[in-house]
Amino acid sequence: MIPFVSRASQTEQDAWIATLSKALPEEVIVAFETLSCEQKQACDVAIVANPNPASLLELPNLKWVHSVWAGVEGMIAELDSPNFSIVRLVDPQLAKTMSEAVLAWSLFLHRDMPTYQAQQSRKEWHQRAMVRAQDRRIGVLGLGELGKTSALRLKENGFTVAGWSRSAKNITGIQCFDGEQGLYKLLQQSDILVCLLPLTDQTRGLLNKTTLACLPKNASIINFARGAIIDDAALLAALNQNINHAVLDVFSQEPLSSKNGYWEHPQVSVLPHISAPTHPDSASQIVANHIRTYREFGTVPQAVVLTRGY
Repeated sequence: MIPFVSRASQTEQDAWIATLSKALPEEVIVAFETLSCEQKQACDVAIVANPNPASLLELPNLKWVHSVWAGVEGMIAELDSPNFSIVRLVDPQLAKTMSEAVLAWSLFLHRDMPTYQAQQSRKEWHQRAMVRAQDRRIGVLGLGELGKTSALRLKENGFTVAGWSRSAKNITGIQCFDGEQGLYKLLQQSDILVCLLPLTDQTRGLLNKTTLACLPKNASIINFARGAIIDDAALLAALNQNINHAVLDVFSQEPLSSKNGYWEHPQVSVLPHISAPTHPDSASQIVANHIRTYREFGTVPQAVVLTRGY
């Protein structure tokens, strides 16, 4: 028996359990709340989605948990030195979905859509000079699976693309930077900056007054990673200086407060965390395959390094 541990609504939990059960019919997947004390003692693996840490501590023989989400920093922050492994979702379909969103909003910025929207509100007819894709420099922060796939998709569409990661990477056709000095080099040559970094102690507040000031005049930002990577006050100040527009899909507090200044800022596009939602069908197949391998060989999938956060 495998518990599904989540703080989602009952309707969402039921939907996940149904999809997971279809992908893994040989197992019995149930809501955590339905487990007896004896069943809790017997659980060695759990499937989770924003779980209550207290619930996981009621499973004393738990060896590992599989998240149906790619981001697990919230769970790591809430758990105090867990004695079980945490496996996050690595879904190739998720990378494709994210690259689609990155391309769409990069084109939105590249073709000056915010400016034309503003002109429409003023009933103003003015054709702006077009910039060729190869002359538009796009920098991608984070070159994991999501960042790599997005960078290559931008490259395929004619943009000049560079990327930055904590450790050195080599991606054909993409200029790759790493380390502190590499970060500044990337920022200085990014007309559009796309953030796809995981949230860790090292990336929290990475885009701040100092780093944002390194971007070229009239640069734009897309943040599809985590809200806390950006210093909100610094970004709002930079929007009045060197940054032309920001597309924000993630925020430190979600849902975004109705009083937040981003909502009505003319240089900000607010999205409700929709750039790359987990698709239950593909996620369930990945979870099912990992659990089958574990049952047959006792092999736990590659787990998150807690000190690193991913």
